[in-house]
Amino acid sequence: MKKIIVFIITMSSIGFQAQNSELEAKTLLDQVSAKVNNYENMVLDFKYVLDNSEENIHQETRGDVTLVGDNYLLNILGITRIFNGEKLITISPEDEEVTISTQNAAEENTITPSQLLSFYEEGYAYEMDIIQNKKGRKIQYIKLTPIDSNAEIKYVLLGIDINTKHVYNLIEIGSNATKTTLTINSFKTNQPLPKSLFVFDASKYSDYFINNLD
Repeated sequence: MKKIIVFIITMSSIGFQAQNSELEAKTLLDQVSAKVNNYENMVLDFKYVLDNSEENIHQETRGDVTLVGDNYLLNILGITRIFNGEKLITISPEDEEVTISTQNAAEENTITPSQLLSFYEEGYAYEMDIIQNKKGRKIQYIKLTPIDSNAEIKYVLLGIDINTKHVYNLIEIGSNATKTTLTINSFKTNQPLPKSLFVFDASKYSDYFINNLD
């Protein structure tokens, strides 16, 4: 009987801790969302690392992204991607090609730049994870697991600076043993931006092949 009572108490304690962890995670995520939604725009410089030990792949690169609502301008690997709310324009100087298409995040099965700081608001279960000290900054990690068991993302670790309530990094573990890490090196907000930032001017690419997929 004593063993049964101890078991019940133990299970109740575990259940309470899990519930408390979820509540703490939600509170912190809500604070991050509230801060992000208060900015007119955000300009981020980041480091992107891709690892797959099974395929012996390790890649590192840097990039930058400007975010205004759902619109974004992303520069990475020599390619520029512009999303104006309707169309995704991909500009490749190396191939001298511009591809214009309709972005469908559901088909991409990935976290798009416009979702970078808000992707966790739908479709994920979350819980508090470890705390780490990164160059004097206290980073609290939250583990996010897709509710969809067929998702290509196994889980995500979102690192949040406790003091600023800004995202520090995002570690995505894929079901195919691929690990991608995006670390934000600089985070600027409410910057003066040209009105034409998300406007594609075809006249600047007269020598390029324009591939309109829609």
